Amino acid sequence: MTSTKTRPVAGGRTTHERRITTALFAAGLATFATMYSAQALLPSLSAAFGATPAHAALAVSLTTGVVALAILPVSALSSRFGRTRVMTVSAVSSAVIGLLLPFSPTLDVLLTGRALQGLTLAGVPAVAMAYLAEEIGPDGLGAAMGVYIAGTTFGGLAGRVIPAFTLSVASWRWAEATISVAAAVCTVWFVRGLPPSRSFVARPAGIRTVLSDLAAQLRHRGLLTLFALIFVLIGGFVSLYNFLGYRLTRPPFELPEAVAGLVFVLYLAGSAAAAITGRLADRVGRLRVLAAAVAIMAVGLAMTLPDNLVTLVIGMSLCTAGFFGAHTVAGAWVGAMANGNRGAASSLYLFAFYLGSSIIGAAGGIAYVHHGWLGLVLCVAALLIVAAILVCTLTIHANSRSGAKQPTVGI
Repeated sequence: MTSTKTRPVAGGRTTHERRITTALFAAGLATFATMYSAQALLPSLSAAFGATPAHAALAVSLTTGVVALAILPVSALSSRFGRTRVMTVSAVSSAVIGLLLPFSPTLDVLLTGRALQGLTLAGVPAVAMAYLAEEIGPDGLGAAMGVYIAGTTFGGLAGRVIPAFTLSVASWRWAEATISVAAAVCTVWFVRGLPPSRSFVARPAGIRTVLSDLAAQLRHRGLLTLFALIFVLIGGFVSLYNFLGYRLTRPPFELPEAVAGLVFVLYLAGSAAAAITGRLADRVGRLRVLAAAVAIMAVGLAMTLPDNLVTLVIGMSLCTAGFFGAHTVAGAWVGAMANGNRGAASSLYLFAFYLGSSIIGAAGGIAYVHHGWLGLVLCVAALLIVAAILVCTLTIHANSRSGAKQPTVGI
């Protein structure tokens, strides 16, 4: 009798979790396609509006910068008003703004719209990891996080490639319209498929409560280590992709810009790695998979040094797979390790993510300008050494806390 009663519950839970992962895959597609869509449009924006590259580049940096600034307050709002409500409002608002952007009469109007998109986009990445940690059981959290991050990598790829292909036959307005419509379709998919929260408990969103929640997470040594880890890993990863195009279009490769732009297809390696490492971490342990992911990045980095297109592509594929594998494991671990308000921990993790992307990604240009690809590789190698030290720190922390209640596979 007991077994017949528990089967429907188990089946219902499986269906609930499947709906969550599918909906958040769609959310990742929409959010990251929107966030990075302007990157492929920058030369066309300069030509259309007579703007300098630095001015046009604000179409990207304004969006990501506002996302970073908005993550913490939006996460606090989700603790008060609910995860699903904030994600839904965020996704729908962003989609509506995106559909209006192709009609921008001036570049400044477009930049204002992109900044507003950053504000609205923040709701999904700020809340998604906390929502997963609350709704998905510990045995399936890694796999669910892998599916979500796979969606973000597909979205980042689509946001760059779809506009690039559209530009070959039409203007930037049609390119922007194409990716905006695609993002709107994914938003409808997300909103219709997202189930309501079952484990969410509302909390006050006053400034004192927010600061108290953030301080509680910052006192956790394990979480601080994970924040530092993603800061250095995303910084190194973004630095490589920021300047890879310059290397490919110059001697000895001298590839056409359209061909060099196809390098973002390597993000598919990140999608595959995110899905695989999430499940693998659930089986063999987070620390082992995290250490392996950093090692894979190091091997890939070394393979990019020779002036050989084949080894360069393989090396960047390994760097991409290693980074997204590490990101998947670290993101899931933050949710599992958080004290109290998981939303605060997730928002701090994402703040470190976007901060590392912005600061280190830009600073890598100094090394590249003065010392070329070798100088950039040496800087990223130094970051990977720091990452290895941080993984060792996590090992010490996990060993010190592994007691009777914490199974080895959860480490």
